[in-house]
Amino acid sequence: MISNGRVPVTAFNPPTFKGGKEGEIGAEGGERMAALSGQGTPKLTSAVGNLYYDSILPYREDANTQTREFLARVVDVLLDYVQQVNDRNEKILEFKMPEEMMKVLDLELHEEPLPLRQLLEDCKMTLKNQVKTGHPHFFNQLSCGLDIISLAGEWLTAAANTNMFTYEIAPVFILMENVVLQKMRSMIGWKTGDSILAPGGSVSNLYAFLAARHHKFPQYKEKGLTSIPGHLVMFTSDQCHYSVKSCASVCGLGTDYCVCVPSDERGKMIPTELERLVRYHKDRGNVPFFVNATSGTTVLGAFDPLTEIADICQKYDMWMHVDGILLSCNAMSAEYLFMTDKIYDPRYDTGDKCVLVLSFLGVAWCIVTNTVARCREVPGKSGGTSGFERLMDRLMELSEYMVRRIREQPDKFHLLLEPEMVNVSFWYLPRQLRGIPHDKHKELKLGKGKMMQAGTIMVGYQPDDRHPNYFRNIISSAAVTEKDVDFLLAEMDRLGQDIIVD
Repeated sequence: MISNGRVPVTAFNPPTFKGGKEGEIGAEGGERMAALSGQGTPKLTSAVGNLYYDSILPYREDANTQTREFLARVVDVLLDYVQQVNDRNEKILEFKMPEEMMKVLDLELHEEPLPLRQLLEDCKMTLKNQVKTGHPHFFNQLSCGLDIISLAGEWLTAAANTNMFTYEIAPVFILMENVVLQKMRSMIGWKTGDSILAPGGSVSNLYAFLAARHHKFPQYKEKGLTSIPGHLVMFTSDQCHYSVKSCASVCGLGTDYCVCVPSDERGKMIPTELERLVRYHKDRGNVPFFVNATSGTTVLGAFDPLTEIADICQKYDMWMHVDGILLSCNAMSAEYLFMTDKIYDPRYDTGDKCVLVLSFLGVAWCIVTNTVARCREVPGKSGGTSGFERLMDRLMELSEYMVRRIREQPDKFHLLLEPEMVNVSFWYLPRQLRGIPHDKHKELKLGKGKMMQAGTIMVGYQPDDRHPNYFRNIISSAAVTEKDVDFLLAEMDRLGQDIIVD
């Protein structure tokens, strides 16, 4: 969330190899080099592997050697995984149903501690069965791939293990955060103002809601609901991120007073409809105070008409929040994400139980995670702002390439609409449906294929309020090339051409 102060708008040294003459690596070093080259599996020596957590730092001050060996083997496991993620011959996942996965993994919480060797094996098993979201053939959610500089940054912040409370305990990271935020404000033309970093887009939307309410009713902090002369009403596009309705629920507004404004056929909010609904609620004594506009909706990648929306907000004294959803990103039913027609039991999709879903695994990560590590999201030192610009241009080029390849194969693919961003929405046509004129009846027969079980590609799929299930491909990883786009389309055809539809 960013404010300009005037207009309420939110918008490790490696271990030394021993046991040989100079120039030789030795047995232990040889194992490690084999692991890094993919020729072996990282293992601990028996002396260290049989130890427990309280036999290394910080419990034993004299255990520096043992600690370094354990961490070095963990890093070997991670580096092997990085190599696999970037290997196009590797599958994205070896899919198992939840019941089968439970049998493969040891997830029991044991009464007694496990030795370090078992913890290392658990690390290997975890990554072996994990979806490789950094793989060049992963096009599912808004994953930005496995950026090595970002990975190093996350290792650094985890080792530092600090909080962003005060300069006293995080001097470097506090200054770093201030510089990043100042740069971000300057990129949108603001020379003054203040900002904070949030752990995800959902929390950012919540912050925006709270800021808007405090701005219009500053006495709410002490007086609560009694300070508001009527019922607050917020407005958002019917294509908005599901967390917006969560804000209404969590903050006591009620989801009935989070008004969804109709969008056009491209998924953009219709300004005239917004004004009509604002006037409707004002005439009934309600208090319109907040409008959520979206720049890049999750499904279609649509951009709401911000200028027209801003004029309406100014006219009726409402706070305008712009949710940059493609750059962030519950019983609020996010159908595009938490769908029920999956090949496994959807009760394992537990994100739907959360009020607000964070973008990353570490819910309690410090804000500094976003500052140091996320240089694929925030311009960092590794590539500079020009590198960030080149990356975005490249992703747009690849999306345009994919659209062109789809149009070149009209017998196999049908483009839903021309994309504005990196979202390419389309249907795949199995042989049975080729040569048939495209209409609403045909769309109902189209759906997802066998790709998840094959594990070679992953692409998102979901319906919207106008269409049944279709594929939503998002290109957001720097690892993707034109060859990967071609592989995606060819693999979809290989897996799906013989599908029989009712």
